[in-house]
Amino acid sequence: MLAHAGGADETLSVVLLFAGLWIGWGGWSRLKGTGFPRLPIRGAYALIGVGFVVAVSAAVIPRMIFGPTLTPAGAPPAAVRPPSTATIGFSRPSPGVTVRGDTLEVVMTLTDGSIVDATSTTLTPDTGHVHLSVDGKLVSMTYGLVQEIPLTGLAPGPHTLEAEFVAADHGPFDPRVTASVNFSIPEATS
Repeated sequence: MLAHAGGADETLSVVLLFAGLWIGWGGWSRLKGTGFPRLPIRGAYALIGVGFVVAVSAAVIPRMIFGPTLTPAGAPPAAVRPPSTATIGFSRPSPGVTVRGDTLEVVMTLTDGSIVDATSTTLTPDTGHVHLSVDGKLVSMTYGLVQEIPLTGLAPGPHTLEAEFVAADHGPFDPRVTASVNFSIPEATS
């Protein structure tokens, strides 16, 4: 929580956590006879209870105020998705090609957009990443337009490769920026 210098929600969490610990410490000190001799015993138990409630609220209150915490790796996409100026397409593979081997070289084209290396919640219509899927299953999140994807585990027959240019937070643009191409894997010969 403290390691990546979070925003207001994490600051509030830290303040509540330390306040709860400090309040609880006051009650505990009275019970152990090391501090606050004028505090009644009931007051010491009450301080421990209040300290516990405040410390536990450190995990709840900030989310109620600020919403769910965003993390760079697993950040939920923004609720309102921006449109994009980009279009994506395939140079390779050619439509309907039969692919032999364990990998498929994918070469894409991107017009009116650029690929950025970093994930960010600052979204622009012309920057993002590329996600590649085979038969609807994500196989690569790439920061380039040339990629080799593994074909091991794919059954012989037709398959669909889809590329999607996504925003810097890995969420889709609205409307989505996609291209697809069909390819096939031949039956194994003995």
